[in-house]
Amino acid sequence: MRLSFLGAAREVTGSCFLVEAHNLRFLVDCGMVQGGRTAAARNREPFPFDPASIDFVLLTHAHIDHSGLLPKLTRAGFKGPIHATPATVDLLGVMLPDSAHIQESDAQREARRFKQKTVVPPLYTLQDAHECLQQVRGIAYDREFAPRVGVRVRFRDAGHILGSAIIEVWVTEYGHTTKIVFSGDLGQPGRPILRDPTPIEDTDILVIESTYGDRLHKDFLATEEDMVRIVEETLFERGGNVIVPAFAVGRTQEVLYHLHRLTREGRLRQPKVFVDSPMATEATRITREHLELFDEQAKQLAGWHARGEDLPYLHFTGSAEESMALNRIRSGAIIISASGMCDAGRIRHHLRHNLPRRECSVLFSGFQAQGTLGRRLIEGAERVRIFGEDIPVRAAIHSVDGLSAHADQKALLDWARGFTQAPAQTFVVHGESSAAQAFAELLQQQLGWQVVVPEQGHALRWPDFLAGER
Repeated sequence: MRLSFLGAAREVTGSCFLVEAHNLRFLVDCGMVQGGRTAAARNREPFPFDPASIDFVLLTHAHIDHSGLLPKLTRAGFKGPIHATPATVDLLGVMLPDSAHIQESDAQREARRFKQKTVVPPLYTLQDAHECLQQVRGIAYDREFAPRVGVRVRFRDAGHILGSAIIEVWVTEYGHTTKIVFSGDLGQPGRPILRDPTPIEDTDILVIESTYGDRLHKDFLATEEDMVRIVEETLFERGGNVIVPAFAVGRTQEVLYHLHRLTREGRLRQPKVFVDSPMATEATRITREHLELFDEQAKQLAGWHARGEDLPYLHFTGSAEESMALNRIRSGAIIISASGMCDAGRIRHHLRHNLPRRECSVLFSGFQAQGTLGRRLIEGAERVRIFGEDIPVRAAIHSVDGLSAHADQKALLDWARGFTQAPAQTFVVHGESSAAQAFAELLQQQLGWQVVVPEQGHALRWPDFLAGER
């Protein structure tokens, strides 16, 4: 059996792993590269395998850096099933068409910008996305299934976003069975809304994420106090707006949860909250349809929400005209909009109008990858380019990673301690090089594990781990 790391190797984007055994080839995730000047070019590169030869895909969750190249895979000849949890299936029905719309719009914009006679085709189209969705199959958590002879699979709750999964895979080849566990993105335990990541007891090979493998999140109660302080000072003392770049799936719903609860508890004066993302609106609707995946506290709050009790002023914008109208609001608004890393979508318009204003704040609640506008703002950029304009940064920039949907270093290590014996080999992925290396060293030093931080394109053969074979 051979395992190839085709994405999310020493970076936090483009998750894609290829497993090959006798008469068998399948992918775990097929994500889009996001952030940085080379992202678009990398996404256009041909797959380093024949898509028609892939038997099936296993998907950890719906975020675009894990699912965003699935329509491209279908367009290139992949005909097999895509297995995911039912909630992920529902979210893909929103996210993949939205991504296709962005691809088509970007291609048209580039054609107009450079006055090209020959239009460069989009990465994939809306039709490609809809055809891809016909291949998606929903499988419930904890139910073992066989996507092909010689393979057994089970999805376990990862606690990251709605429907996110840890994937257990058993591959039988020449009478010998090897177990591989793909952590996917793990959630931070003890947080409201979603359940904690499921402990896994054993595996031969572990592929584990390391987004925050080199740091700890701030105490959750302190993070809530920071959130209250930022909102109160910005809206009610300085008379500005709070702009919240948030992933449409997961983070937007979590931020709404906290605003609702803090308002209900009397810790926050009722703000005016606008969710400016059609995809986030749909994702919020889907979230309410999967209450069985919530923890008890979140189920209770969802009941209050359904009855309209103690809600802050909340409005979901739909049209472009409604979105543009938000930019005429000078004070008192919390505007939540995608994308979470500020590299696309409506959030750029709100930043353009609010970054130059000292009375305003930008509140980041999630990871910002290298090369993104969000990362530049967090690192203290004094000016940024948005829509070709040079925009001064005078607004206060805040980062509250205590709300992160990713497990921090301690949570990752605690989850790893759940294995009753060390995996024969562990691969640390989905982290920038420094974070991945730091977490790998921690696993080696504290648990005595055999650990590798693979490079992009790295391929290894089990059981002899012959590196460098392509």
